[in-house]
Amino acid sequence: MPDQVSKAILNDIGTEELAHLEMVGTIVHQLTDGLSIEEIKKAGLGDYYTDHGVDVYPQSASGTPFTAAYIACKGDPIANLQEDLAAEQKARATYEKLIDLCADDPDVIDPLRFLREREVVHFQRFGEALRGVQDKLAEKRFFMNDMKNNNNCDCNKEN
Repeated sequence: MPDQVSKAILNDIGTEELAHLEMVGTIVHQLTDGLSIEEIKKAGLGDYYTDHGVDVYPQSASGTPFTAAYIACKGDPIANLQEDLAAEQKARATYEKLIDLCADDPDVIDPLRFLREREVVHFQRFGEALRGVQDKLAEKRFFMNDMKNNNNCDCNKEN
């Protein structure tokens, strides 16, 4: 990142995203804790149980495991921040769908609503970082040639 403010924003969001993983893992653990094998099968989690038991394993709803390939980075701060903005919108949409699926369980809906709200805030913060980076990259840069301090020239010496 070209400036310290953007670096700080990314650090704050990244730290909070790790907490989101912990919260989602805790929700899953609490919902599955103490289930019998019959209840696990009935819930459609038999294949998951076979591979992971009741441990929390990061994967999509279709069973695709998390991979670093999901992290889009191009070495260009503007492209990276645009990807971050899109990821926050996708996360918000996912939380909304989870809230729809859990409509009858307020103990699950409340933390999901909190997480959804934080994704909106992250979107706003990434937008703030993007504007800051764009402004920083648009600044004109001036370089002065200071001949007195140039090691290749003794400007006080007469020719």
